[in-house]
Order: sequence, then structure tokens, then C-alpha cells
Amino acid sequence: MSSPEYPELYAAAHNFPAIDNHAHPLLKDKHRHALPFEGLISEAEGEAQQDSVHTIACLRATHQLSELYKLDPNTTTWSDIKTARDKIGYEELCETCFKPTGIRCILIDDGLVNTSNKLLAEEYHWHDRFTPSPAKRLVRVEAVAEEILKEVIIPHLSTDHLQVTPILDAFKSRLSETLTACAHDPNVVGFKSIVCYRTGLDVSTFSPPASLKFSLLDIFKVYKDEGKIRLAHKALNDHVVRTALEVSTMHRKPVQFHTGLGDNDITLVNASPSKLQPIIKAFPDATFVLLHSAYPFTREAGYLTAVYSNVFLDFGEVFPFVSGHGQRAIIQQVLELCPTNKILWSTDGHWWPESFYLGTIQARQALYEALADVVRHGEITEAQAVQIVRNALFYNANRVYALGLEPGISA
Repeated sequence: MSSPEYPELYAAAHNFPAIDNHAHPLLKDKHRHALPFEGLISEAEGEAQQDSVHTIACLRATHQLSELYKLDPNTTTWSDIKTARDKIGYEELCETCFKPTGIRCILIDDGLVNTSNKLLAEEYHWHDRFTPSPAKRLVRVEAVAEEILKEVIIPHLSTDHLQVTPILDAFKSRLSETLTACAHDPNVVGFKSIVCYRTGLDVSTFSPPASLKFSLLDIFKVYKDEGKIRLAHKALNDHVVRTALEVSTMHRKPVQFHTGLGDNDITLVNASPSKLQPIIKAFPDATFVLLHSAYPFTREAGYLTAVYSNVFLDFGEVFPFVSGHGQRAIIQQVLELCPTNKILWSTDGHWWPESFYLGTIQARQALYEALADVVRHGEITEAQAVQIVRNALFYNANRVYALGLEPGISA
């Protein structure tokens, strides 16, 4: 290719080491075909997932993966990609995908799904083989809460007259104790909430005791009838989030929130980070990290980072779900208002090693192109753009999660 317009910015964007501040585990080798590969390029499920292969994002990913696997990018189809990856040993496949990324460290939410699917995935520390620094954990608070609910409910399954108050008190106490123990674990660098999926981001600053008791009674009934626990009761969900924020404030651990883009389990209108504003005000000393670019609510997230010192914005997951043009527009929206010392990057990599590859190379390309445009218009210098890249890819996350890492190379 011809020489880049801004060589120092290009070198930083494409080569500077990166901290992946939000990802999930890979599938185990023996389960590498357990889930549809189309999940790599879309949040869609069921029949809708089949339409994802017709998106610009998928066509672009096909082209990029064909180059990675040394296929002809002009003729390779999505089916060819799936066939090619099946012929590669799993360890080699993972190494092939991770080697070009420049990822220094991965922060892994290992509570992605329910117990049955979780058994399909590797432990978080298994991923250490692909990065210079060991992976760290993000504790999913709803998963912790569901396990505790099970523990406090099971001893009472045979009773006809449930005493709700002591069970609720036991749950509250154990939740706080468990999250505190997690905060003391040196491998845990933060918490993660999926309240966005369950009851929405309009987290209340107070849950009436009667509502908490009703929630617990309903959970008890469902578990007794079906043997399943799913935390999806607003009063209880909001209590779990507030407990996590209390613990995180005391122990200086950030809390990540899923915002915006997700599968159809989300009610999109309740996924806007603007709905978090009351709880952000209520916990001024807690650190909030808004995940996934908050897409399509990116500007709203940028506003929150601009007016609250304790709010940070992750520009992830949109790689590779959104087209290249869309990715550049998203980063431009992030840069409209968000202080550049509060921007964090992630792959949201999960299940397939290709998610880490595409999530990295596409983000690096979009970051260069978006910042090159700002430099081109004379709004900042190339040197300033280089520092923005280094902060966004490495230094901001290193500071926010207190990782104490060094990039190892300069660019």
C-alpha cells in the first residue's frame, strides 16, 4: 500500500499495545462447533441470524478473514471461511487470530451465559497463553446474585409457609459479603452488570421492602415449579446493582454496564445510558464504564462522560457488528464530546478467536481514519492524535482498572 498520510498516527493506531477492557471466554476445542458461527458478526438469534450473512459487516469480515487464512479475498464466501477454519487445529487457530492483534491483556467477564453453556467455555486464565500479561476477571454481579438466591432458597423448598424476611436478609448479607470477597481478589479488576438485559438501565435509587419481598416470593415460586432462577425483577435487580456500586466505591473497582447494542432479549428503549443518570448522581464516587459504545446511543453516553467525572465510555462490540463506515461514525460521535482520557477500547471477544482478531484490526483502522480526519481539518496535531490513540488503547484502561502494566513497545 502507499505511505499513510499520517505515518506516526498510523503506527500508533495499528501497532501500539492494547488492553482489551471487556471480553468473554473462548469455546473449548471440543465445543468449537457448539454455537452458530454467525454469532461472530451479529447479535441476532434464530432465523434472524441467517440474515446477518447479507450485511456489509459480514461481507467485510469475510474479506478480512480470507486474508488471515490466506484465501483469495475476491472469491471467498462465508461458507468458505467456515470450511477453512475447520481445517485448522484449535491452538493454531487461536494463535493465528491473536498474534496480529497486539493485545497486551484481556479483562474477561466469565459469566456470559447460564451454567450449561458456561461449561462450553475455557476458564479466564486459559487465555494467558495468547497475551504477554495474564488475563484479569470481571465479576458479573447478576450471576453471583442468582447463585446466592439458589443457596438461600433451596433449604426452604419443602416449607408451606415461607418466611420471606429472613431469607431476604440472608440474601442481602451474602451478596454484599461475596462481592466484597471478589473485590479483595487480586485477579478481579472490576464488576459487570447486565441489568440492561433484565429490567433496563433506569436503576432506582431505592427499592421498597414490599417490592423486594414480592420479587423474592416470585423467584421462589418459579424455582420450586421449574428448578430455574433468573433475576428479572426490577426491585431486586436494582438492589443488586446498588450493592455492587457500594462495594465498588469502597474498594475502588469500576462497574461496567452493558448499554445499547444487544440481542433481542434487550428492550432497546431501556438500553440508553441516559437512564442511568439518577444512579450516577447517587453514587458520585463509584466508577461507571458504559460498554459497547452505547450504540445506537453513543452521543448520550458521550454527554454523560462529559458532565460526570466518574463515567467512562468503552468503544467496543461495534467491531465487527457494524459496517466500517458506521464504525468511523461511532468513533467520531465519541470524540464529539467525550474527554479523550475517558475513552476505553474492547473487542467484546467471545466464543470464537476470530472475534478478537476482527474486534482489534477493525477498531485500529477506524481509530486511525477517524482521527486522521480530525487532524486533516486542523483541529488537533498529529502528535495529539497519537497520544489520544495511546490513551484509548492502553493508558486509560491501565489507569481505570489499576493494572500497573507497561506497554512494552513504543509506536
